Amino acid sequence: MTYSVTKSNARKSLGQHFLSDIGTASRILKAADLAEDDVVVEIGPGRGVLTKRLVQRVKRVIAVELDGELLKALPERLEFPENLTCVEADARFVDLAEVIPPATPYKVVANLPYYAANPIIRRLLESEPKPSLLVVMVQQEVAKNMVAPPGDMGILSVATQFYAKAKMVCSVPSKSFRPSPKVTSAVVRLEVLPEPAAEVASEEGFFTLVRAGFAAPRKQIRNSISQGLQIEPALGGRILERTGIDAKRRPQTLEISEWAAIYRAWADITTVTEKGL
Repeated sequence: MTYSVTKSNARKSLGQHFLSDIGTASRILKAADLAEDDVVVEIGPGRGVLTKRLVQRVKRVIAVELDGELLKALPERLEFPENLTCVEADARFVDLAEVIPPATPYKVVANLPYYAANPIIRRLLESEPKPSLLVVMVQQEVAKNMVAPPGDMGILSVATQFYAKAKMVCSVPSKSFRPSPKVTSAVVRLEVLPEPAAEVASEEGFFTLVRAGFAAPRKQIRNSISQGLQIEPALGGRILERTGIDAKRRPQTLEISEWAAIYRAWADITTVTEKGL
């Protein structure tokens, strides 16, 4: 069965690199902890190296591919497995609720195009229905950012770890693909949390604050949030005073719970200021 959703004509910009290394495929499947009754969404199946093994192991595979010609050839290449559903779509915009029955748990396995990895992961983690687990292949530098601990964190680290427990599975050399990319890749396992890592009144507002906090990551957090929020440094200092966080720390050293505390203090002060109190 093949669906067509949110097509794109930008075929020349797909940046396709097809996984050809069986060892890497095995490590990806092992990291996904597959069971016979699993529903798996595979993003970017390409020529089906992973898809072939997925359809042999799980109840249903939903293959999401932007390249219509590749997708059309996939069922025949795999001898028409009955548990394969093909969806021609851009994974940055696809509504998985259209092809996954309500309240159906699912996992994601993906060899993501480098240019679209961040928005695809963000959409999967922020939208409903969320997967229970993602095992994704991305550029190695992106993978390092996703799993980075406090001290080395950036916006992507916070955005990923707010929703999931992130773990590096393995590095993947360029020779594992056809054609070979010019960079090293890596596989990351994201175990989606039952609830976000910190309680905030508005996730949109929280990430507005985080983006502002990383506006000048080399500066002290007091100056960085002041610049990012376009407020006076004195007000930035007041926000941090409420949290007990040292204003001289750098943004990359903060834990998610500390970002949440800064967000709550900012929201409280903003509310008071708007009321003229």
